[in-house]
Amino acid sequence: MSDALAGPDGVLRCPWALSTEDYVAYHDEEWGRAVHGDDALYERLCLEAFQSGLSWITILRRRSGFRAAFADFEIAKVATFTEADEERLLADPGIIRNGAKIRATVANARVLADWSPGELDELIWSFAPDPAARPAPTKLSDVPAVTDESTALSKALKKRGIRFVGPTTAYALMQACGLVNDHLADCAVRDAP
Repeated sequence: MSDALAGPDGVLRCPWALSTEDYVAYHDEEWGRAVHGDDALYERLCLEAFQSGLSWITILRRRSGFRAAFADFEIAKVATFTEADEERLLADPGIIRNGAKIRATVANARVLADWSPGELDELIWSFAPDPAARPAPTKLSDVPAVTDESTALSKALKKRGIRFVGPTTAYALMQACGLVNDHLADCAVRDAP
């Protein structure tokens, strides 16, 4: 028996996606789809770090504010942020005003600015598990919060100077960016292109 539920439109989805229209759109159009590109992955990494301890809907609804505040998550631009920029961000009501997370976002951009183009993309995707080795989950309880791969990804990123990326955050990144497909087996979006 599957945990997938029918929404108001009759389409079966992962149950977490049905609580708000924002979640339905995110679930159907973004979550679990392959994301590539250093800036795009940096954005997702930052947003997952900001989400730590909060509901994802809080971040999702402020995503445009985050993009405006952090120069569309262009690594090269964020790497030039100063202490004055960090102070400005601490006063920005369009984002989550957590000093440690803001400082980590800027520090991570400075680290990544020294990497070769495509290096972040290559590193993150090198931890994608073989999809054939992962059965489709049928219940939410089948979906882990941490895996060996997310633990290894977290360690690899930390070793290279990236902050605020524990194994749970790394796994959320893997889910959001399509490294793993945790849509439930009966979810209509599971096999979407």
